[in-house]
Amino acid sequence: MIRRAGLTGLLRLTAALPLPLAHGIGATLGWLLWCIPNGLRRIAARNLSLCFPELDAAERERLLRRNLLETGKLLLELGPLWRWPGARVLGLVREPVAGEGDLSAAVRQRRGAILITPHLGAWEMAGLYYSSRHPLTILYRPSRLGLDELSRQGRGRLGGRVVATDASGVKTLVAALRKGEALGILPDQDPGGESGVFAPFFGIAASTMTLVSRLALKTGAPVFLTWAERLPRGRGFVVHLRELPAVAGAASLEESVAALNRGVEAAIRTLPAQYLWAYKRFKTRPPGAPKLY
Repeated sequence: MIRRAGLTGLLRLTAALPLPLAHGIGATLGWLLWCIPNGLRRIAARNLSLCFPELDAAERERLLRRNLLETGKLLLELGPLWRWPGARVLGLVREPVAGEGDLSAAVRQRRGAILITPHLGAWEMAGLYYSSRHPLTILYRPSRLGLDELSRQGRGRLGGRVVATDASGVKTLVAALRKGEALGILPDQDPGGESGVFAPFFGIAASTMTLVSRLALKTGAPVFLTWAERLPRGRGFVVHLRELPAVAGAASLEESVAALNRGVEAAIRTLPAQYLWAYKRFKTRPPGAPKLY
């Protein structure tokens, strides 16, 4: 309760700030993360060395610094995104979303659609944008910090239905897809154990969820990749959307999962500083493989 009260207060405080100021404070926090040795810095540096071996040490350090500044902005923008009036939040999207007509057509024709939103840019902004425009069921992983109610309220407040990654949540997802609605799923979490399959991600075998691929292969619903690019100086966001036909059209589950990872990697390469490199994406390793963290 104390942790939740503290976070609620922080969200309320940051929601009182204009976005440029919130991002400015967040960038300062990120600069401190870069200057002071800490776990987030260590994990991000390790991931960058694994995923961008072609960069020299100085280039990776510059990317690390930019990435931690963006991570700080990510933390401080939650208040505005989760607490501002809906119209004000949606007004932060600065350009029409190219390709959204295909997504709208899939929902209108009751074919359903699967929106995958990796930890790239402001994924909370992307979820809010689509939930305001389409019937959207959003899957989330319960937190160990006891903050699930805040997360559900923030993500579902513009019309989205938010369900947990349990049997009941997956059942709700399937029912929504069968009705021709859209799903929102974060595809780049490490599922661990036997919950995923290994597929290449930046050339590394990464334990990857199979849910998106299973749903797409079973129903034929199109899969779209989306992310909200954070513009400089708090000027708002540009939402990007790409269809990934190879995910739903693959000949096998393994090929579909590999296509999903290729799509996510290609998006990250367009905006590497705004990916959540401070997450242990390669924590689960193939049998016999050495640990990476």
